[in-house]
Amino acid sequence: MKRIVFFILLITSALHATGQNLEYAKQVVEKLSSPEFSGRGYADKGINLAAEYIKKQFVGMGVKPFNKDYYQPFQITVNTFPSTMKLQIDGTELIPGEEYLIAPSSPSLKGEYAVYVIDKQDLLDDDRVKACVESASGKVLIIDERNFNVDDKEKVQKADESIKFLRSDAQVPTVATIVFSKDRPIWHIARRQSSKPVFIVHKQLDVKNIKKVKFDVKAKLVDYQTRNVIGYIEGKEKPDSFLVILAHYDHLGKMGAKTYFPGANDNATGIAMMLNMAKYYTANPPNYSMAFMALSAEEVGIVGARYYTEHPFFALDKIKFLVNFDMAGTGDEGIKVVNGSVYQDKFDLLTKINNDNGYVKTVETRGEACNSDHCPFHEKGVQGFFIYTMGGTQAYHDIYDRYELLPFTAFDNYAKLMIKFFDDLMDHR
Repeated sequence: MKRIVFFILLITSALHATGQNLEYAKQVVEKLSSPEFSGRGYADKGINLAAEYIKKQFVGMGVKPFNKDYYQPFQITVNTFPSTMKLQIDGTELIPGEEYLIAPSSPSLKGEYAVYVIDKQDLLDDDRVKACVESASGKVLIIDERNFNVDDKEKVQKADESIKFLRSDAQVPTVATIVFSKDRPIWHIARRQSSKPVFIVHKQLDVKNIKKVKFDVKAKLVDYQTRNVIGYIEGKEKPDSFLVILAHYDHLGKMGAKTYFPGANDNATGIAMMLNMAKYYTANPPNYSMAFMALSAEEVGIVGARYYTEHPFFALDKIKFLVNFDMAGTGDEGIKVVNGSVYQDKFDLLTKINNDNGYVKTVETRGEACNSDHCPFHEKGVQGFFIYTMGGTQAYHDIYDRYELLPFTAFDNYAKLMIKFFDDLMDHR
């Protein structure tokens, strides 16, 4: 009778723990994507605040550090926009983030300038490109690509190469470049500064009649010490065998003093999933040891993960499997598994669990892709998946990736699926 009661209590405890996934996840995502963390970037130490927050979660759960403070520091160089960000076209100031983005490698610029306007279609003509270089000297080059409707791939490539030359080549004597795009652009982070600034504008204006453009932009190239935040739970039966859960916690930071990129889905949700796993397994001790790695500098080229694989806290060959969570906040159309076709047996296990329990709509496979933090581990022979949710909001690398717009459609069931997957990996040893 006592064994039956114990078993019932164990099941109740597990169900309660997974039932709290969504509530806790929302708290984490709302916090990390709030203005307090400034987009978890490098302009005003928002990324440091995020690292401290994650460490505090580890401490509160009882996740152990490999060293004294959970941190693995490393240096990066990044281009930042910490303060002034103004773009005026004929006296009208545009809204940063909403109506334009600055290219991430842009340097500082201040002043008012005349313009030279050209259509993207004209860039198919070498003589027009040459004339543009000569006529736009000392001016702001404006390229209008909104009405460019060409299907020929070679012509598209030629026009794009001309734009790249005009906007980036230091020998082109322009002050800056403004590209009017028909598509809403997405932002990134750069690790260097280019010779002149570039702006991508997504606003309906009469481009041909623009006369003057005024800038006041402050850029700063900084050497920055960031850090991975890493902890573990010791396994009951095989403490020297590890399952590893990754998620990057950095995002794009700020573009000027007032505009920040919240990064709710990318990747506060992945951190929330990782922390949920840590919370569950501290209450339900695993058979294997489990390492939880909140990695930095993914958005600047997967730097934190690569640094870790070169300076691991334990031998990489002790990792039995790894899962990288990124963009976990939707799920209307299920989940996609990068490396699913590479590690077919693990993918088959994941799909069987889902088919048996109906946790998420679909589990789709994908081949290799070096597009997130799993990649440096995979390159060193560590088996693992990178998983992201599909469907729902399409906000990505823009100011609209906000907590209040996330549906969290499948989050709770997704967490249950992954707990069952990890448990089965440890049981099938």
